[in-house]
Formats: sequence, structure tokens, C-alpha cells
Amino acid sequence: MTSLWDELIGQDEAVAVLRDAARAAAVLVSERGSERGSDAASAGNASAFTHAWLFTGPAGSGRSVAARVFAAALECERVADPGCGECTACHTVRAGTHPDVRIMNPEGLSISVKETREIVQQSARLPATGRWQVVIIEDADRLGERAFNALLKAIEEPAPRTVFMLCSPSSHPDDIAVTIRSRCRLVGLRTPPAAAVAAVLERSGIDGATASWAAAAGQGHVGRSRRLAVDAAAREHRATVLAIPASLTSLRACLQAADQLVSAAKAEADAVSGERDADELEALNNALGIGATGKGTAASVRGTAGAIKDLEKRQKSRATRTVRDSLDRALVDLAAFYRDVLLVHAGTDVPRAHPDFDDDVRAVAARVPSAGVLRRLDAVLACRTALELNVKPEIAVEAMTAALRLP
Repeated sequence: MTSLWDELIGQDEAVAVLRDAARAAAVLVSERGSERGSDAASAGNASAFTHAWLFTGPAGSGRSVAARVFAAALECERVADPGCGECTACHTVRAGTHPDVRIMNPEGLSISVKETREIVQQSARLPATGRWQVVIIEDADRLGERAFNALLKAIEEPAPRTVFMLCSPSSHPDDIAVTIRSRCRLVGLRTPPAAAVAAVLERSGIDGATASWAAAAGQGHVGRSRRLAVDAAAREHRATVLAIPASLTSLRACLQAADQLVSAAKAEADAVSGERDADELEALNNALGIGATGKGTAASVRGTAGAIKDLEKRQKSRATRTVRDSLDRALVDLAAFYRDVLLVHAGTDVPRAHPDFDDDVRAVAARVPSAGVLRRLDAVLACRTALELNVKPEIAVEAMTAALRLP
């Protein structure tokens, strides 16, 4: 089996930092002991290790992957070079079943203060089986102000065997509060090169030509590249999105394209959420005894409306998040399309993100000058911002497609 560090594609600098930290953490626990944390500075390269980490990078760079690999390395049974990928600790962390590694993966629009307080309380416990109590907060930029404050206190006064790992697109104050950022060690990740992504896809059994195309089309996002390589529906949706710029010849076409984008995103959300929502509701009803018969059942189900309402609220938030994520993927593809148009104007041989749509790219380039392309890129980015600010998707996308209309 390969090392866990091999999962961090194209992140050599980050791997070096994290491996040093994992070795230092192993030394602290195995040689010094948990009660002698004050001796940390004297433990060889112990200064490489700290209790709070912030992983930043663009979508697809592997922020959560890096956090999970680092967590596995901290719990790894090997001291000399933790992160072997072979021991029981590495296997359980990878499987998400390690009792001392907690992952907060928000499905809704934000992370509530209640969720944050619960995981902070759990983090204060001593490790059950591993060396460290590890808390990973994916999409930490979704923490609300009160949730940030609850987390800040735990990071300021951490338990001696607790490590916090936050994942965020950037360390900008809009994403992560300065007070938390200042207490974390920053690990910046970059978009993996297409060649590295293609190599990973080939190792999983995908043929070379498909892997190379998917790596370019996925723009360095390993998960999306893999999905494009194996999922015909994903390829069809991408093709539909990329056909839009060359088709926007009238206001009617712009409105139709906007409706198409939003409808496709909602259909995807329904497909993802429908069966899961029903299963969750059934499980909750069973737990609450709803539908049961017999003496005393009426009394036992009183007051269940609040629990059901809370579940419905979480499901609605998750569906909204799914719609926005789907639209965001489409917007990323559109932005890359207009980047390709700029490359045509520049006459450069830089690899295109969408070489299979070269005819459409050149058709748009022939009608829109460079300044107009930049304005269209701004419109796509403005739509992303509007969606983040909770603007109704139909309004945000219609405004964008109107701005993308061909002259």
C-alpha cells in the first residue's frame, strides 16, 4: 500500500510541512508523554507542531483530504514516519470510524453555534485509543459569528491532547475571523496540475485519453475529474453549460439559458435529497415512536413536532446548498470558457480548459473583443457572489446570462 501522503496530489510543500509536524507530534506523545506538554519546545523539531491548523486553497485543491491525511498521520502507530496507511489507526481514520477523529461536514448553508458547541465539548475529552483528539471542520467559512466565538475560546485554551483543523477557501477575514486565523498555522494548497490528476485517474483504471481529457475539463479538481471520466450524466450537463455562451444571441435565449441552468440544479438537488430525506424522516419517526400502536403511545409522541420541524429545516438548508453547489460548478465552467476565449485573443499556446469546445470558443472570440470578455468574466463572478449573499438563484442567473449576451 502506498503512503497516505500520496493522496495529496501536487502538494509537495504542504506534505513536507505536515510530515514534519506529524513526526514532532509523535515524539511529543511517545517520548515525553501527555503530562509533560510544557517540555514541547525541547522535543527535537517539536516547534513544527501546533494545536490549530488552517488549510486553505481553491476548490479541488484537497483541503479536506489534507486534513484527513494529517489526522491519520497524528494517530498513526508508527513514530519514525507516521502516515503509513497500513496500521489500524490509519485505516480507521480513512474509513471515518476512528473514535478520536471528529469531522464536521456541514450540509446546509451555515454551521450553527449549537453544532459548534457540541463538537467543542467533545474535543475537550482525552483520546480514547489514539494519541490525539482531532477535530476537522470542513468549510469553516460557513461558521456564523456566534459559532466562530464558540470555537475561538476552545482554540485559545485548547485541551493538551486536542488538535483543531479548519478548512477554508482562504484566510481572508470574509472566510475566517482574524482572531482565529492568528491562532492557526496556515497550510496553503494549490490546484494540482492536470498531469498529476490524470495520473491518479489512470491508476484507478481509467484509460489514458479519458483521464487526460477529464483532468483538463475538471480544472485540477480530482473529484470532479473522476466524475466526468465515469459519469455520462455529468459529461452531458457540462456540455449543456458550455454550449450556452455561443447560443446567447437574444434576450429570449438568455432567459431560456438561465431557466435551464437553475432547473438542472434543482433537479440534481431533488435527485440527491429525495430518497435521503424520506429515509431520514422514517428513521426519526421510528425513533420517536410515531405510527406505533398500543397503550401509552399517544403520550410518548407528544412534543415530537419540534424534532420533525428541525429535521425539515436541515433538509431544506441542505437542498438549497446542493442547488448552489450545482450552479457554482456551472459557473466555474463558464468562467473557464471565457478564459479560453482570452487565450484565443492572446494567441498563446497555453493549454485550454475546454479544448473539446474550441469551435464555440473561437466563435465567441470572433464576436467579442477582449474587453467584452473581461466584462463577461466579471458577470460570472458577480453571479457567484450574489448566490453566496443569498440572492434568489433565478434572479442572479438571469442577470448573468443577460450580461453574457452576444453583440
